[in-house]
Amino acid sequence: MHFTFRQLQIFESVARLLNFSRASEELHLTQPAVSMQVKQLEEVMGLPLFEHMGKRIFLTHAGVALHEHARIIARQMKEAREAIESLREGISGRLDIAIISTAKYFAPTLLARFCELHPAVQLKLSVSNRDGIVHQLVNNEVDLVIMGQPPEGLDVVSESFARNSHLIVAPPNHPLVGVKKLTLEQVAEEPFLLREKGSGTRQLLERFLASHALSVKPRMEMSSNETIKQAAIAGMGIAFLSEHTITLELETGRLVVLPVPGLPIVRDWHLVHHQEKRLSPVARAFKQFLLEEAPGMLAQNKPTPKKKV
Repeated sequence: MHFTFRQLQIFESVARLLNFSRASEELHLTQPAVSMQVKQLEEVMGLPLFEHMGKRIFLTHAGVALHEHARIIARQMKEAREAIESLREGISGRLDIAIISTAKYFAPTLLARFCELHPAVQLKLSVSNRDGIVHQLVNNEVDLVIMGQPPEGLDVVSESFARNSHLIVAPPNHPLVGVKKLTLEQVAEEPFLLREKGSGTRQLLERFLASHALSVKPRMEMSSNETIKQAAIAGMGIAFLSEHTITLELETGRLVVLPVPGLPIVRDWHLVHHQEKRLSPVARAFKQFLLEEAPGMLAQNKPTPKKKV
């Protein structure tokens, strides 16, 4: 069989997206050109790689088998290019990073500093909840991941690089603010503003309460920390959030920390990648940077709560 790497690259894009139009946009080709290359590859293989059902396309058994090998070849070619570029130009190349949504409050500062040190690096950053991050790890869609608790049952390498404290906060006029000897049972009776199911922050709160034979009382479920903060400020309920997400609100007194027994819950931030992932030179450089520089940079940004007069 004689086929070109370009044909395999085009096939991989169509197989991953299951859409000829989107693949043509990703590859900066016309849709007829993409269709022609796929047809030629099918002729070389002697088997159909896609089947059409209405407006949708699906991989055939042959397509699924070829796609697995195409993904491996594409990754190896990417690693080869990055290795050659790093030898020629120093630390350069593309770095695909995924971060848990809570990390978006500090990760850009770290990435900006890294790019300042290595201006030839090209970054692709995606933000997702815990379920989305785990999906990207399993499917080898990213080089590195910044998240809280590493996933169990997966073959991953993880290294902690900073502390991550979680607190329960409320607006300053909340009835529980100022209560002496506040109990966890009192707090658990309050309506909570929660992240969506699948969020690591929500899972942490639910496990903490369950360990004390308590459960959370949800008032509203949201997929955005920003929305949760604004709802808490408006008096709609209390919230359980990472300290990194509420720096400004604590400094300005728009939110206050409830002194709940057993809190804060302190976990670590982790840098994670698949165990079989061969890190490129730029990925190794970022990993070293994060482990050495992040603790000091994040410590400088710890919030200083506004004192009540």
